[in-house]
Amino acid sequence: MFWIKPVRLLLLLCSGELVWAQLKYSTPEEGKVGSVVGNVAKDLGLDVGALASRGFRIVSGAQDALFAVDQNNGLLSVHRRLDRERLCDSNAVCLLDLKIVVENPLEIHYVSVEVTDANDHAPSFTEKGKLIEIAENTLSGARFQLPGARDPDIGINSIQRYKLSQNNHFQLEIRDRDDDKIPFLVLQKQLDREEKINHTLILSAIDGGIPAKSANLNVTIRVLDINDNRPIFSKEGYSVQLQENAPLGTSVIKVQATDLDEGANGEVEYEFGGDMSAKIVNLFSLDKKQGEIRVKGPIDFETNEVFKLDVQASDKGQPPMTTDCRVIIKIGDVNDNKPHIEVTSIASTVPEDAKPGTVIALISVTDVDSGQNGKVICGLTGNVPLELKPSFKENMYSLVTKDALDREKISTYDISITATDCGEPPLSTFQTLNIQVKDVNDNIPEFPQNPFHFYLTENNEAGASVFSLSAFDKDLGDNAAISYYIVRQGGHSDITSFLNINSENGQISALKSFDFETLKSFHFQVVATDGGSPPLSSNVTVKVFILDQNDNTPIILHPLSSNGSAEGLEEIPRNLKSGDLVTKVRAYDADIGYNGWLLFSFGQVTDHSLFTLDRYTGQIRTLRSLTEKDEAEHRLLVVVKDNGNVSLSATATVTVKLVEPKEAFAASDVKSSAKLDPEEDSMTFYLMITLGSVSLLFVISIIVLIAMQCSKSTEYTSKYLQEANYDGTLCHSIQYRSGEKRYMLVGPRMSIGSTIVPGSQANTLVLPDRRHTGEPKMPNSDWRYSASLRAGGVMQSSVHMEESAVMQGAQGVLVQNWPTVSSAADAEGGEVSPPMGAGVDSNSWHFRYGPGGPGAPPQHLKPGEVPPEAFIIPGSPAIISIRQNQGGEDDKSDFITFGKKEEAKKKKKKKKDKKDKKDKNKDDDE
Repeated sequence: MFWIKPVRLLLLLCSGELVWAQLKYSTPEEGKVGSVVGNVAKDLGLDVGALASRGFRIVSGAQDALFAVDQNNGLLSVHRRLDRERLCDSNAVCLLDLKIVVENPLEIHYVSVEVTDANDHAPSFTEKGKLIEIAENTLSGARFQLPGARDPDIGINSIQRYKLSQNNHFQLEIRDRDDDKIPFLVLQKQLDREEKINHTLILSAIDGGIPAKSANLNVTIRVLDINDNRPIFSKEGYSVQLQENAPLGTSVIKVQATDLDEGANGEVEYEFGGDMSAKIVNLFSLDKKQGEIRVKGPIDFETNEVFKLDVQASDKGQPPMTTDCRVIIKIGDVNDNKPHIEVTSIASTVPEDAKPGTVIALISVTDVDSGQNGKVICGLTGNVPLELKPSFKENMYSLVTKDALDREKISTYDISITATDCGEPPLSTFQTLNIQVKDVNDNIPEFPQNPFHFYLTENNEAGASVFSLSAFDKDLGDNAAISYYIVRQGGHSDITSFLNINSENGQISALKSFDFETLKSFHFQVVATDGGSPPLSSNVTVKVFILDQNDNTPIILHPLSSNGSAEGLEEIPRNLKSGDLVTKVRAYDADIGYNGWLLFSFGQVTDHSLFTLDRYTGQIRTLRSLTEKDEAEHRLLVVVKDNGNVSLSATATVTVKLVEPKEAFAASDVKSSAKLDPEEDSMTFYLMITLGSVSLLFVISIIVLIAMQCSKSTEYTSKYLQEANYDGTLCHSIQYRSGEKRYMLVGPRMSIGSTIVPGSQANTLVLPDRRHTGEPKMPNSDWRYSASLRAGGVMQSSVHMEESAVMQGAQGVLVQNWPTVSSAADAEGGEVSPPMGAGVDSNSWHFRYGPGGPGAPPQHLKPGEVPPEAFIIPGSPAIISIRQNQGGEDDKSDFITFGKKEEAKKKKKKKKDKKDKKDKNKDDDE
């Protein structure tokens, strides 16, 4: 049989959806094991089919072994034998608290089971018999206390009445003292010792159970001779306060009784009442003579709060007379018990993206002390993103998240839970709870730098690994497993089609060998993706710079190559002096930097004392004046080497013939005329007339120009002017004049007072002259200029200047200053070739000449027109060599020669024409 009183309280804690409920059942003690106490699932409204999956169970409590819940039907049943007296001692109400938890979502329910009493114990007396001595002169109405029976049952099942066997002298009287019934024997008829010395009575104690149970005590009344005064206590009852844990031997109280009789009849002795339990006798002692009660055993408030002692005082009369009193000892609580923490963990790990308020564990705190000593304050130590939230029931808490969690910062929390009571002094207890933060894919892969710069030497091995990159992810496990892939644009020109990346380690290999001369740099993107769900990714730009290797052999431009060898023939007159230019070997290298910086040297030479070779320019000059003794033909083998770690070289053979001065001028004409056929004589005649006319006009122009120059003031006839003031930022400046204008080559910063020529990119300054004329004069006759031009091609050029000058590329190209390598020793002038790959963009050099005052419009050329005049700097002895269309073959027709050397050739040609004309006239006359 059971009764149920459901009390339901629902409490929603934050976002943890924690549900509380309380039920109350009743079941009798000594019930059959397996008997049903109540249907918890039904009373709570739970789905019976989901109980097993939701973890329906009893989670705590000292009585969890006494009861069991069935996950199949939700029934609460008795698991073990219930003994109310053992569980609750003499408490009027025996309540057992159970805690039942249902997970997913979390619900906690409190079930109180009251164990009702059953009449399973019979009354019992501590003594088998009781002897009472009564004087014969005892008056009627005298009362004598009888030992009381004890029954562990409570309520109706406890002792309800006492019964005395039939007799003529005594009757039974029952007195209620607190919750106890004390039997007294009342004398109704005076005794007569001479009539009967001993009277035997039977005292029966009967409980109220059905059926009733009873116990009997044999009471023997011995009639004594008179002792007409009994001891009298100073108080009818004594009450005293005693603190628990009092030391052994502590005096509790001293009772005192007096007897008006004299002698032995007035001597009083004290003893505990006959119905005292053995438990009390073991805790307290009574001095028989003094009546002092002392502590004999450990006193624990949590076991008994009150002790009730019956003390009897007896004199030594014959028969002795006795009296009794009750001593109530109230135990005072001492804060001698630490709080107890009970943790019911819901989850050992918490995801780092858990929302604030997520329930992690249930905390139950108990303290067996009472009052303030049993009041507990619970909290967390340390700065943690968790907090304790109290529940509706005292000393019950839920551990919930307070702030957002981040596993990458803190992956585990050792939560120290502190429980402190309010006693004096307070007692505390600690319990540590380890909480693991579960990783969530909330971090993208990160590259240590963006962009990546890699340098790759050309001619790499195809298929081999060239470089690698890696990213890192702060997450764990699959969330940190990174895979890589290259973002491909598609199309045949996509450089990434020749790259392959290892998706696991980011190792990048090239499927082809790169050539610096074809491709100097490229970039692409790599994406790193982690293995989380959903995956996160990031990308990085990879910039690859191809480094040059010395893999190109120098190519000889002059002399021209034929049949796989570079050979040339130079005829020079024997009247050359020391330092005169014989010829120049020209070469270039497709590499850059030191790999493309060419050095010239003699491999073989017939006469070391006759010729010298400039190491940097390739110019072959005479070391001394030529004599008649020198051989007519010299073979020079010139070796051209680059400056790579492993130097590459090419050779050119120059054959130098020494001829008489007249033969030197006429050699080419003789060769050409020897080849003419008789049929071409007429055409040659007209050509000679034309050339003579042009030569005559040229000579007249030169004479006029010289006359104009001589007519000017000597203040302005200087070929080179004094250097203008500058602010120290120019390495060197060159001033020159052409006609009535003065010019100066400057560096990247202008001199004070100078003017920029429009279109000159700040390289040519016009200095104001005192005289102003509309048109510039012709360039000085000492100019020498050679260039190779091909309209529409890509121009590669080298600039050779006698003085150190400043060369400026197109807008945005770095200005380069090249030092003077050699100076002109004669009318030929000096030449300088800056090393290729030194940072000069040769395709963007440009020059301007002529009147260029402020505001003068720049020259405009039609597409494809590149006039030679656009490359002449008036007043300068520099020689400018320009070669275009780098990939084309070298051809003498690509070169146009200007300057003194060319004019000398023209003069020789004119002289030859004149000579031929004279010879022809003579032949005609003849």
